Amino acid sequence: MDREVLQRIDKKKEQLDSLRPLSVGEVERLRQEFLVEFAYNSNAIEGSTLTLRETAMILEGITIDRKPLREHLEVVGQKDAFAYVLELVENETPLSERVIREIHSLVLIDKPPQDRGVYRRVPVRILGSRHTPPQPYLVPIQMEELMGKYENWRTVLHVVERVAAFHLSFEVIHPFIDGNGRTGRLLMNLELLQAGFPAINVKFADRERYYGCFGSYFETGSTVEMVKLVAEYVEEMVDRYLDILQQY
Repeated sequence: MDREVLQRIDKKKEQLDSLRPLSVGEVERLRQEFLVEFAYNSNAIEGSTLTLRETAMILEGITIDRKPLREHLEVVGQKDAFAYVLELVENETPLSERVIREIHSLVLIDKPPQDRGVYRRVPVRILGSRHTPPQPYLVPIQMEELMGKYENWRTVLHVVERVAAFHLSFEVIHPFIDGNGRTGRLLMNLELLQAGFPAINVKFADRERYYGCFGSYFETGSTVEMVKLVAEYVEEMVDRYLDILQQY
């Protein structure tokens, strides 16, 4: 990864930090706008048929005719999980297996309790991928190892690099029976927000490139492509906030 890109992002963040903060109402409005886009894109990546407008309507409490209840609940799950992420950031709660399980439990609001926040007990396959996730008995072990690695990454990697590396490793383990992608993208935002960066939105339109980042990692073990993608999204959001704040 080009270090100049990460240095440029850090300089822009310093500029962002130096500007006058937005009001509570303005922050809330921006968060609501982001949530609509995030919920739409994250669910669409996983196969939801809801449009951006329909997603916004569901978040406002409106039921969409001829759309499955499951897709309505997936939007509600994203809303509740993102609200919980913001609460964790506010309380400076560090990432842990407990936090991961709790976020997953909120994401899978449409699933039975035995599948929410519980590591899978059966083997799974990732459709369209040559990678086979570990057997169920290995999941707790590998998740514990991942959390240990992440603590080490905190001391040696830029937040963009470690967020990308964690996301790749998390999806390789595929610890839950369902909802791994949605949970993983929320975890990325938890860590970015904890570090003072804006939350990012992995776009449905970029899904092929996004999937390609996993393919590259499965084949070579390289995190470079995912780091590049995350860096682009982070810089895009920092620029967006700078544009807003510089208008004052």
